[in-house]
Amino acid sequence: MTTHLVWLRNDLRITDNKALHAACNDPDARVLAVFIATPHQWRRHGLADRQIALIHATLKHLQQALAQKGIPLYYHQCDDFSVSIDWLIDYCLQQGVTVLFYNRQYALNEWRRDKRLEYRLAGRVRCQHFNDSLLLAPGSVTTSNNEMYKIYTPFRNAFIRRLTECDVRCLPAPQSRNTALHIAANVPAFSYSNSGLGEDFPAGEQNALQRLGTFCRHHIQDYITQRDLPAIAGTSSLSPYLAIGTLSPRQCFNRLCVEHPRVLQDRTSGAFGWLNELIWREFYGHLMAAYPELCKHRPFIAWTDQVCWRHDESLFQAWQRGETGYPIVDAGMRQLNNTGWMHNRLRMISASFLVKDLLIDWRTGERYFMSQLLDGDFASNNGGWQWAASTGTDAAPYFRIFNPTTQGKRFDPRGIFIRQWLPELAEVPDNDIHQPHLWAKKQHLILDYPLPVVDHKHARLEALASFETAKGRFYAHMQAILKN
Repeated sequence: MTTHLVWLRNDLRITDNKALHAACNDPDARVLAVFIATPHQWRRHGLADRQIALIHATLKHLQQALAQKGIPLYYHQCDDFSVSIDWLIDYCLQQGVTVLFYNRQYALNEWRRDKRLEYRLAGRVRCQHFNDSLLLAPGSVTTSNNEMYKIYTPFRNAFIRRLTECDVRCLPAPQSRNTALHIAANVPAFSYSNSGLGEDFPAGEQNALQRLGTFCRHHIQDYITQRDLPAIAGTSSLSPYLAIGTLSPRQCFNRLCVEHPRVLQDRTSGAFGWLNELIWREFYGHLMAAYPELCKHRPFIAWTDQVCWRHDESLFQAWQRGETGYPIVDAGMRQLNNTGWMHNRLRMISASFLVKDLLIDWRTGERYFMSQLLDGDFASNNGGWQWAASTGTDAAPYFRIFNPTTQGKRFDPRGIFIRQWLPELAEVPDNDIHQPHLWAKKQHLILDYPLPVVDHKHARLEALASFETAKGRFYAHMQAILKN
């Protein structure tokens, strides 16, 4: 009997799963699925305990959904990628697997793992892999010189043109198999995880699809006006599901087109505004595949590696804990620490503050975010941090520095979000919430809230000087090399 094995990774769903769909195309084939947990490898990659808990909860739903289709999901746990390859090869041979199906991952370590696996299985088990985690495959949207775009807007324009030429329809869930198979026991607990997964992001494919439908049908029309306001639930909150593949970007795009057929034509609409965010996700994914050095925490702009970062653990911990004395920064960090999710506008503000106000290496913040985020995705997290730090492609210029007080006044003018996470500021009037100590001084009060750890005006000048010095040093060095 022909045996097909589906290796599930960051594609934890049964609908619109290219590898699963292809494995089930032969109605006579025996179809198995496997998930290999590598907690020690995840720890080295800085994956958040919350995200691991979401993966674990999602696997339970997925195992039940596959069982209803007559497909057993087997679970195995080992230390790292190299051990997982050894086990998977043995499993393929034990089960008489003829074809191994899986959806591609583009991060460097995962790419190398898959190449080693294909090499070792050559001549014994045929491997079929698919582009599934992105709307369009990396390398399919390039310049006239066949190079990856380095600026977002031209990439987006080319991406949309390419999108209209490609078949990005969703695939149905597989039909139930006729073969009677033993279904594996429930997925055991991972060796380490956070059992305190909140109720904001219930696990499972159906919950993800329901949230997608509700957002596209009822909330997306206000997306442009509300997406930057953290006190309002104006975003889709779908990123945790996209990160682990409970939801595919094709499902997002197709649902968007069903609810808003003119999404590609009406570029002022909320629907296009959200599509734009999906394309940013694509941009960072394509960049990571085109420039593997990004996976080694290298900046895209070479000269920024010359910036002399400040190594101040006390300042870094104040930022981590949400105790910088800048309310909008602190509220965002406390939201992250308590929920594993952070509003995108606040990600930009808090990242800019760490890099430009505290002059702390962006890679330190990148790793901390990854260790906390329920929606941790290397490409998007790295891209966002390099944007904020002015080290990445199409990043904010290094001389553009967010003023955290101004940002707070603009995006949380009445301090509604701030008070939610900083209850110690509950009595501060709306007009003073962004500089509470000035108000307290006038009232002859002492707040149980930290004083600002830096003066923004001074910190801004220091950051500008540091970046300018780094740039000058780098190009002077390059000129010296060319002369010699």
